[in-house]
Amino acid sequence: MFPPFDPEKDDRKPRARVFARGQVPTRVLIPNIFTLLGLCAGLTAIRMAIEHRWDLAVAALVFAAFLDGIDGRVARLLKAQSRFGAELDSLADFVNFGVAPAIIMFNWALDDLKSMGWIAVLIYAVCAALRLARFNVALDRTDLPAWKSSYFVGVPAPAGAIVLLLPIYAQDLGLHLPTLTPLVLLYTLAVALLMVSRVPTFSGKLIGQKIAREYVLPVFVLVALFIACLLTYPSLTLAVGSVIYLALIPVSAYRYFQVERKMELIAKGQNGKGASETTAIEPPSFPR
Repeated sequence: MFPPFDPEKDDRKPRARVFARGQVPTRVLIPNIFTLLGLCAGLTAIRMAIEHRWDLAVAALVFAAFLDGIDGRVARLLKAQSRFGAELDSLADFVNFGVAPAIIMFNWALDDLKSMGWIAVLIYAVCAALRLARFNVALDRTDLPAWKSSYFVGVPAPAGAIVLLLPIYAQDLGLHLPTLTPLVLLYTLAVALLMVSRVPTFSGKLIGQKIAREYVLPVFVLVALFIACLLTYPSLTLAVGSVIYLALIPVSAYRYFQVERKMELIAKGQNGKGASETTAIEPPSFPR
């Protein structure tokens, strides 16, 4: 019933090698290099937060979010997707957008609340981990309609990290919040719950895949304008962007449920049409 275990014997079928022994194409390494650079930026943000250098901490976190946004696109462009890269990206995202923002917010304001502030950032980090785990599981699903790929379930971790730092942007713009620390705690918990919620939010994955020719130059101008504003007025740009993103969450949810109802009506109409056609062509049956 139980055959003896032989450590020298391997009954498993040999796996086919994707690459020749000892050789890996350079294009496969490039996306992982971007991911590792993002991880270094996230860890640097933690160090800057410990040293109370808030501007550099925010800059490092934004840079990590930028690298996270392009590493997947680079992998698809170079056809260099791999399971290793996906796992590395997930681990880096937890550090960059789960741990680093929590440390920044705790050192910036929530340490005044002692244990309550620490509990709040712990909840945020746990929610970020759960959000990333749910996202990784959803990647294996192939039964979802194509239109749902335009939406995330809940706020994605990078967006949650950028939005979480909105009070810091506000302080840089002259709004001092020493007496609003309890509100910062509630805001941290609200962002954490948004990440693990089922609220549909717009996904930017499909943006930029195809652009009409007449919009190419305006897109270049808008991108250059955004980068210029981000480098010249970083706090104002990030604050406005965060507020716009939060305001778009109800819009995305309304749009999602609107499309979902439309698809359900179309499916019911097709089923009803099929049933009527089937009834029409079936011969009548009489009791014997």
